[in-house]
Amino acid sequence: MSRSLLPLTPAERRALRRAVDLLDLDRWRFLLAVLAGTAGLGSAVALSATAAWLIARASQMPPVLELGVASVAVRTFGISRGLMRYVERLVSHEVALRGMATLRERVYTTLADAPTDVVSGLRRGDVLARTGADVDAVGDVVVRGLLPAAVAAAVGVGTVTLVGWLHLGIGAVLAGCLLLAGVVGPLLSMRAARLDELAQLEARTELSAGAMTMVEGAAELTVSGRLPQARTALAVTERRLAQAKDTAARPAALAAGIDNLAMGLAVLAALVLGVRATAAGTMEAVELAVVVLTPLAAFEGTALLGPAATQLVRSAGAAVRVTELLDRARAAGGATARTAGTAGTADTADTAGTADTAGTAGTAGTAGTEEGQRAGTRREEVAGAGKQPRSRREGVGAPRTQLRSRREGVGAPRTQLRSRREGVGGPPASSLLRARGLAVGWPRSGVVANGLDLELRPGRSVAVVGPSGIGKTTLLLTLAGLIPARGGEVLLGGTPVSELDRRSVSDAVVLTAEDAHVFATTVLENLRVARGDVDEAEVVDLLGRAGLGTWLAGLPDGVHTLLDPDATSISGGERRRLLLARALASHAPLLLLDEPGEHLDTATADRLIADLLRTRDSGRGVLLVTHRLAPLAAADEVVVLGPGPGPATVLARGPHEYLLETLPAYRWAVEQEEA
Repeated sequence: MSRSLLPLTPAERRALRRAVDLLDLDRWRFLLAVLAGTAGLGSAVALSATAAWLIARASQMPPVLELGVASVAVRTFGISRGLMRYVERLVSHEVALRGMATLRERVYTTLADAPTDVVSGLRRGDVLARTGADVDAVGDVVVRGLLPAAVAAAVGVGTVTLVGWLHLGIGAVLAGCLLLAGVVGPLLSMRAARLDELAQLEARTELSAGAMTMVEGAAELTVSGRLPQARTALAVTERRLAQAKDTAARPAALAAGIDNLAMGLAVLAALVLGVRATAAGTMEAVELAVVVLTPLAAFEGTALLGPAATQLVRSAGAAVRVTELLDRARAAGGATARTAGTAGTADTADTAGTADTAGTAGTAGTAGTEEGQRAGTRREEVAGAGKQPRSRREGVGAPRTQLRSRREGVGAPRTQLRSRREGVGGPPASSLLRARGLAVGWPRSGVVANGLDLELRPGRSVAVVGPSGIGKTTLLLTLAGLIPARGGEVLLGGTPVSELDRRSVSDAVVLTAEDAHVFATTVLENLRVARGDVDEAEVVDLLGRAGLGTWLAGLPDGVHTLLDPDATSISGGERRRLLLARALASHAPLLLLDEPGEHLDTATADRLIADLLRTRDSGRGVLLVTHRLAPLAAADEVVVLGPGPGPATVLARGPHEYLLETLPAYRWAVEQEEA
């Protein structure tokens, strides 16, 4: 059988069940919504039945007191119909919205815990669609799919019971007509929805491809004389899609017709059988009015089943996409699913553990490559002799880590880390970040740097320099656990980062990447992404340390000023410093900073970099990547990366003054900056 003729495929049914389970619905509230919906629709049926009895009985001109109860009941059912529907909407939407929030949180958490390449392998629009529209579509199945079906079934059974009590034959006919309208009609609606879905899928592929070809290759098509052919092909595609939409509309129209047909058959059968029973004296004339008019309200429930079936198809498709994404993230991480919303731990293998590591550091960020320190390179040993402990080969800057971990509410700084930040006592073992024989590179791509030995601990500052594209950012992402090491190991407190849960890593290491996100909220709330309890005074101090004191003073509402999405209304330098202030707000003892001086004027950039390197005096470890060399005198160690025979490697390492004396290229670069 063609897929378009199937209500739902087995894979879709499994995915939808899983997705609905992930909504973690409040079953008691859902039951309350069903009861309220049943009471609302049941009131409509009761209103029709009571009104029919009242009209028929009044025509017989009985004493007025006999009609009093029915008159009050009509008013009662009329009021309760609207009231119960309002209660049903209120409760069902609360259940659905809470479920959407839960599922969306689980998707975000799973993506954050997954290796960076799981997210980076998706187009931005795909990520937005799956975390936005697809999650909404899964939640909509509660309000527009499951609830109408449950209400229609309950009211249908009640109506058939009532009518069957008055006349068994009419009750049986009504049951058959309700089944016709409630089963055949929705199946046709599902087929129409699937045909429409396939037509839209074809539209997204063929139309998009044809239009992009004409737009991007207009010059070539014009020169070759093929532009008219491309236009004709596009027009043919549009006509074919229009025909497909028309084809999809036919089953939908037939489904609507079946509902009306079934209702007409039920009323006609009730008239035929009821008139005969009345003539035979087995049914009262008043009861005849009830059995004829009551089914009209009962079919209000079946009228909702067509849209419910359509929603079921759409929600199933969305569920398949959402669960595929979650399965891909879990498989890439080699860890137990985090979709339950709990912290997990990565499995043993380096690559397998990266999902959790990626999440643990805090953000699935972007690519970067650098560092190819080779363990066998003698030059780095000579250049860095005596200063190797300071270089700590630690990973630099971690904007993304910090941003995404905070965004998901995971890895929020802990009070216990404050003592580390202030340098009280010796640094805890869990605050020591080491890389041994490390090789870095993006998954499914080559190694960009290897043989790297770095160490970072509170109270030390390291700067990593090198040409663009050498692998510096990739080094930071690897140290933060966002992408797996391609060789060697990264240890945090003596434990491989890939084996630690996300919260442990993000509590110790904060990465601020150059493309970390700025949220469309106030300046204060943007810094609270890193630490929820930061107050206004701390924000003012942090922004001042990041060089934004004057900028803050000029804002109309100070720290309560609203920022545009991703800070499009401020300059690149201001945006970079705002992200830096957010990193400083964290209690994590180790900071990895990616190009903190980017987009700033030379003097400001040098002053900011020097201040950051001196942050070690407050008991924090700082590893930053930069192209500026002049301010690196404040660093305990400078690691110079450069091309090697293969991947990048460490050309030299040591204090700034040592490199000025021993590395002519380094000295020349500093002189050029100061000239």
